[in-house]
Amino acid sequence: MTAEGLRAAVDTLRLVDHHVHGAMVGDVEGAAFEAGFSESPWPPPVGTTHLDSQLGFAVRRWCAPVLDLPSHADATAYLARRRDLGAHEVTRRFLAASGVGWFLVDTGCRAEQTLGPERMAVSSGRAAAEIVRLESVAEEVAVSGVDATQFADRFASALHERARAAVALKSVIAYRYGLDFDPEPPSVGEVRRAAGQWLRRQETGKPRLTDPVLLRHLLWAGVERGLPLQFHVGYGDPDLTLHRCDPSLMTDFLRLVQDRQVPVMLLHGYPYHRTAGYLAQVFPHVYFDVGLAVNYTGARSRAVVAESLELAPFGKLLFSSDAWGPAELHYLGAVLWRRAMASVLGEWVDGGDWSNADAVRVAHMVGADNATRVYRLNESA
Repeated sequence: MTAEGLRAAVDTLRLVDHHVHGAMVGDVEGAAFEAGFSESPWPPPVGTTHLDSQLGFAVRRWCAPVLDLPSHADATAYLARRRDLGAHEVTRRFLAASGVGWFLVDTGCRAEQTLGPERMAVSSGRAAAEIVRLESVAEEVAVSGVDATQFADRFASALHERARAAVALKSVIAYRYGLDFDPEPPSVGEVRRAAGQWLRRQETGKPRLTDPVLLRHLLWAGVERGLPLQFHVGYGDPDLTLHRCDPSLMTDFLRLVQDRQVPVMLLHGYPYHRTAGYLAQVFPHVYFDVGLAVNYTGARSRAVVAESLELAPFGKLLFSSDAWGPAELHYLGAVLWRRAMASVLGEWVDGGDWSNADAVRVAHMVGADNATRVYRLNESA
């Protein structure tokens, strides 16, 4: 097989995006649109935009042709074309062009602003399934009129119902506390006391769960469900403290859950993706991806993908875009990952280190087969 043949094999691979959010509902323009391309909630420096970044340049290079524009079209022309096509058509084009066959959608982040799994499936013409966020379920229970003595049972019931059709659960304890949490499950008394304190603070508005005892309780309740359990690790918006999102901090928790045979999925990783790869090598139940780092590093994404292939067994690495909002991100995550994989694997084949057959097999493992196995997607089809 030639280099062109390897690239064709990667380009035609029907991907499983094992952690993604919905595309944005409705039209967005100007600053609201550009905000979808940065993890910062603050405006860019005067005279610049959020598109003045590796991600922004990658959008103009790779997404512009999907909208019938030349590569590297300037931001003004790009936004005007997007406006002319309308949100529905833009989303349809990018989702269909991504080559993703399954979208596993985390519905816990501003769900009212984005497409749910059903609408993602309709827009893309492909399959979609739900990932249930533990903290969101707990917060829904909190506003339902529950008291401290009822909280644990009501949460268990709500999670049972929400997880019936889900393929995975997710925790954002990295945001709400950090990954340096006490790994042991809390006692019934600890949960009741913490729930009482938390619920008393929720006088108005939507409660936000940050109590470390309750966050641990959610994790262990999730473990009891037996579904793959996803964790945000590594970088994100400034709501987190980065050094407390190093996945090595949760090593004791990984040891405790190992015998439960619950797959633990470490998402995003950057700049701790090498650490995540180490954990995936030494623990049989740990998997990882480099997620949104591929989009945000743009032209440098090849280096990130290469680093993700250094240490972990290839059966432990998955593809994810972690796209949220502008549908460009759903498409771009797939494009940049395909380009990086074809380039990295092609280099190893050309150097005689790998065979073509092995390169194609690993691309299929990472791009689709591992996720299909771990999330049992053949049973969900």
